[in-house]
Amino acid sequence: MTNYEYIKGVGISYRGTLHKIKKSNILLQSIFEALTNSLEAIKILRENHNCSEKGNITISLFLTKELFSEETQKYDFQKIQITDSGVGFDDKEYTRLIALNDESKGFSNKGTGRVQFLHTFDRAEYVSIYKDENSSTGFKKRIFTLSKSGLFLDKNSIIRSEEDTEIKADTSSTTLNLKSILLDKDKAFFSTLTAEEIKKGLIFHYMAHFCENRDELPKIIIQTIIDDKVETELEIVSEDISVPDCEETIDICYSKISGSSIEKTSNKETLNLKAFKIVQTELDKNALKLVSKGEIANDIKLKSLLPKDHIDGNRFLFLLSGAYIDKKDSDTRGKIDILRKADIDKKRDNYSLFDEEEILLEDIEDKTHNVIVGLYEQIKNKNKEKEQNIKELQQMFLLNPKTLKSLDKKININDPDDVILRKVYETEAKTKARGDAEIKQQIKKIDENLKNLDPSNNDYQDDLKKQVATFLKTIPEKNQIDLTQYVARRKLVLNLFDKILKKEIEKLKNGERIDEDLIHNLIFQQSSKNSENSDLWLIAEEFIYFKGFSEKQLSQVELKGTKIFNKSFTEEEEKYLYSLGEKRLSKRPDVLLFPDEGKCIIIEFKAPDVNVSDHLSQIDFYANLIRNYTVDDFQITTFYGYLIGESIEDRDVRGHVSRFEHSYYLDYWFRPSENVNGFDGRSNGSLYTEVIKYTSLLERAKIRNKIFIEKLEGK
Repeated sequence: MTNYEYIKGVGISYRGTLHKIKKSNILLQSIFEALTNSLEAIKILRENHNCSEKGNITISLFLTKELFSEETQKYDFQKIQITDSGVGFDDKEYTRLIALNDESKGFSNKGTGRVQFLHTFDRAEYVSIYKDENSSTGFKKRIFTLSKSGLFLDKNSIIRSEEDTEIKADTSSTTLNLKSILLDKDKAFFSTLTAEEIKKGLIFHYMAHFCENRDELPKIIIQTIIDDKVETELEIVSEDISVPDCEETIDICYSKISGSSIEKTSNKETLNLKAFKIVQTELDKNALKLVSKGEIANDIKLKSLLPKDHIDGNRFLFLLSGAYIDKKDSDTRGKIDILRKADIDKKRDNYSLFDEEEILLEDIEDKTHNVIVGLYEQIKNKNKEKEQNIKELQQMFLLNPKTLKSLDKKININDPDDVILRKVYETEAKTKARGDAEIKQQIKKIDENLKNLDPSNNDYQDDLKKQVATFLKTIPEKNQIDLTQYVARRKLVLNLFDKILKKEIEKLKNGERIDEDLIHNLIFQQSSKNSENSDLWLIAEEFIYFKGFSEKQLSQVELKGTKIFNKSFTEEEEKYLYSLGEKRLSKRPDVLLFPDEGKCIIIEFKAPDVNVSDHLSQIDFYANLIRNYTVDDFQITTFYGYLIGESIEDRDVRGHVSRFEHSYYLDYWFRPSENVNGFDGRSNGSLYTEVIKYTSLLERAKIRNKIFIEKLEGK
């Protein structure tokens, strides 16, 4: 029988301590922790044992197939295994491991990284071979397990020693097996994880470390093993590692409280800035990140660029590292505890220790901003262009300076005029809503006076004008300006729509095709759920008042806080939803609107050069999914569909679907009603459909808004 020994905590209650070390919200954090330990183990072997080998690390993701794995790419997770050729857990390293906050390992470690294993996995099983001069073979094998299960915590332990015996071996090594995921959300993540995603995550997370040690990195292999067969094997090579575009050192002064103020001292810390210019398709957003011990940690404020800005097709990643940042790393690895001024102002009485001096995060952000602008002239110029353009728009459309100032960090350097104006008007609409509430009662009084008006009286027009004048006095000047701006905005959108269709905007002047996204984003920004701030009025005025989603995956659509497809499907339903290699609930209708209980509007946009008649059944398909596969409490029975494009041939439309009729007024096609078949006991629904040209849509919108625009222009 194996003689297990639980290593009891001394001077610590694990039940009362582990929850204080928070679980990282980075789902790959356990793999990062394991790789960090492996890199350090190899470094110790090379430095302390006169080893010239660069070493090897293998990360293996073990999965097994489930019933629909081929279709869903979802598997049953078995374990993650990390093997390295490092020093192993000899007595010295093992002693450090069993002390929760031991920092003697060096590398600025807090000694709490292993707790991330415990927060994610039920068991972390180690098999380590290490050199031992007292062993007759020269090597020993140590086996132990980490866990925070009740069996361990009942003994005030998180480590169980299982074996420490002599073994014949040529080299030291450690194998870590992470098994039995604790949380469902983590299970879902690891069941679809791929070797490619792990590699990409490692390269990004360790970018600073990999850059500095490009020529000395161990061989790092990432594998996906499905049903004990290696399906994918990747290696991190030097070509994978981005080269910094430039590097700078930055001196930051310490600060301390002096009376009622905070002042800088003469003491400084030096931080290292690495700047990477990366193609925008490979970098999701611009960022300034702190780096601790070679690993990317906190995001901090990047003042010179907004996340989605890009210049000449590139985005920028800035990494700040230094001994001070390493020292400020918290028990949750990667969370850097550097104070802001606001932290001190809120709790000034509790910061008596601040007399010892601290670096403030605002100082890091400000100094880094100045350095970045100095490094990149194009960033400096783009920011100047943005400021000048906003100034011109403010003067041209009488925009509120306070609103523009509040939007400073929301207007991208690449935003065209219509997007900037849209952001301004959306913000002012919210302000207007608050103002409307204040004048509501006054308007009610005026409304009562209308009861005394009689259209049959000879003085009716004069009396009405008097009431209008009174009403205008009630409305603040700001609201009147807002109304003017709202109409001006509509005119701008109509003009832009017209220019897009005529290919008169700069993007299309060289003969580029008008893609669907261009018009989609004009009418209702993709991935948005704020129909109120959209330009859906181009289709129908009332659409802006309906709850809606733009380019939203069906499975993620929520109404009243509930996902409408969040039901338990029968085996037959599940089989259909993933049949023929499809993921039907991953489809993204262009626009979904829900005007009332039991009703749904479906809008699909097609590029002007696409034959719309090839897509006549697309809306029917979405209506069928919504009718049949939503939760039982969510019953949509009435659907309205709008298929919008420009390449529409009458005989194609009526030839494909004979029930379509042509309206000679404004040139559109309609199908008064069509069944939406209900399955598995659900009743049939009904679908009204229109097929409309963009040019017809534009003409309709111009007619509806004509009188307001003419008043605006003084006609």
